[in-house]
Amino acid sequence: MHNPVLAAPVKLQRTFTVTNPASLEPIAQVGDCGPEEARLAIDASVEAFGSWRRTTAYERAALLMKWRERLLAEQQALGELLSREMGKPIRESTGEIAFSATFLEYYAEEAKRLPGALVPSQSGQKRLLVSSEPVGPVYAVTPWNFPASMVARKVAPALAAGCTFILKPAELAPLTALRLAELWLEVGGPEGVFQVLPTSDPAALTKVMMDDARIRKLTFTGSTAVGKSLAKQSADTLKRVSLELGGHAPFIVFDDADLEQAVEGAMASKFRNAGQTCVCANRFYVHQNVLEEFSERFVERVRALKVGQPLDPQTDIGPLVSAAAVKKANDHVQDAVQRGARVAIGGKSGDQPGHYYSPTVLTGVPGAARINSEETFGPVAPLVSFTTDAEVIALANQSDYGLAAYYWTRDLDRLFRVSEQLDFGLIGVNDALPSTAQAPFGGVKQSGYGREGGHWGLEEYLVTKFVSLGLGAK
Repeated sequence: MHNPVLAAPVKLQRTFTVTNPASLEPIAQVGDCGPEEARLAIDASVEAFGSWRRTTAYERAALLMKWRERLLAEQQALGELLSREMGKPIRESTGEIAFSATFLEYYAEEAKRLPGALVPSQSGQKRLLVSSEPVGPVYAVTPWNFPASMVARKVAPALAAGCTFILKPAELAPLTALRLAELWLEVGGPEGVFQVLPTSDPAALTKVMMDDARIRKLTFTGSTAVGKSLAKQSADTLKRVSLELGGHAPFIVFDDADLEQAVEGAMASKFRNAGQTCVCANRFYVHQNVLEEFSERFVERVRALKVGQPLDPQTDIGPLVSAAAVKKANDHVQDAVQRGARVAIGGKSGDQPGHYYSPTVLTGVPGAARINSEETFGPVAPLVSFTTDAEVIALANQSDYGLAAYYWTRDLDRLFRVSEQLDFGLIGVNDALPSTAQAPFGGVKQSGYGREGGHWGLEEYLVTKFVSLGLGAK
């Protein structure tokens, strides 16, 4: 059985099952934490914070780098664990471990550059000091689609800042997070600084965290509905909050685009993790002058994708995470077809056991189709034509979500004009994979607030303290 990682280890009688979405077979029993374990974790986190915050930035940086080295040393084993619990192809899973390590490295370095200042005073008898201090114990909730990198993106800046960290991983995929916490302890990370509490009842465990004023910060990645609920719950204790919520990314191909590069970008953005990413392309707007050529090239590339078992190095598309995810993808396709769209390729559940859905391209998708307004979170690409820049910008911005957007052009004027008019927090211009540890990541509108990555991500875990120091008389 996989036990939670707590400062005071407990062996729970309650467990829940983690299932491989490719084989539908159980792969692990996990200790099921509840309110009692939540309270124990908070007590330990508060106690550990008292000492962790007093460690030097260089001590924290050294531990983060040791942790990074262990992740990379176990990259293959961690990737296989990740693939088994949520179905991601092994090439992507091992890549995710490497990506996770970049956050540990970046924030190990950034820990040594915490902001502070000696502000000029209006009086010669005063010195004005400004320092950055850790906000306090943190509660984090991460999703199943990136079981390693979503954790690293949050925990690395928190620990670098001097915060302690309690994580509730997704119940569909908690195993990778538990192993990351074990590695933290193995490299010398103090107990109580990073704890992982898997649970089959997130609401009950989370309520304890939200009600306790000693938890000073909430960081959440997940659905907009849950994010709004947590934001409301945080109000009574005035927690600092950062939310990375839903996305519905447009992918725009202008008539001057390099179509070969645009197709490759579409493949990378749409079919990575079988379309189960918050920043993946969900709506494809292609200029009518290049729609036919783009569609033909795109369909041929999709036809070459290999659907298979996640641990097969040749697999491009693994299973979706659950039966509900397959149903949603199929519902979106059927709705579009009923409204007049055509299935250029795919459009059906997999021919093998497991939660598979075939890579799908839809053409002639009408504006009223659900897939144009709802996030599919599956390997389905709907193509819609447009004629003018103003038209496509309006189509892209009509969504309530504002996380990521992509467009392809070789026109320098258009490059600036379009990016300035798109209402999204993250934009890739001729770039399908813009996310990186040193840059800000986050959205606007219903996609949440706060940023992860770069010094912006570190600032989410810091508070500013001002000390006005009066000197003695000359």
